Amino acid sequence: MKRSAGLLLFRPTGNGLEVLLGHMGGPFFSRRDAGAWTIPKGEYEPDESAWAAARREFEEELGLPPPDGEAIALGEVRQTNGKIVSAWAIEADLDPATIAPGTFRMEWPPRSGQLQEFPELDRVAWFGLDRGREVIVKAQAAFLDRLAEHSP
Repeated sequence: MKRSAGLLLFRPTGNGLEVLLGHMGGPFFSRRDAGAWTIPKGEYEPDESAWAAARREFEEELGLPPPDGEAIALGEVRQTNGKIVSAWAIEADLDPATIAPGTFRMEWPPRSGQLQEFPELDRVAWFGLDRGREVIVKAQAAFLDRLAEHSP
């Protein structure tokens, strides 16, 4: 069973909380909005702690060090593909224009023999919780709900 871990940045605004989500890169998600946004996260092996993986993956996916601050454990969710995702929320502000996303390589177009490089996340943006629930990977919406329950 695959496991991923990630960090969900949030910031309070005059209109409530906003969360930082990333749009998944690559050809499968290029024209999708709903269900194509995620917390910055990635897979890890059993010999690495989920917390360490969440911090490492944040840096790999966004090209920025993970912020310091109190981490709020948001628990786990199981995505439809069976992957278990663990997440922590940290209050921080980040300018989406400063990211330098990591990349991955895959054969594209399929069966072409050509390897192409794509960004892990092709863009990041701040969303209010309601809009975030509309665009995030369905199972990960639970993280937004848990964050809202934790916040005053």
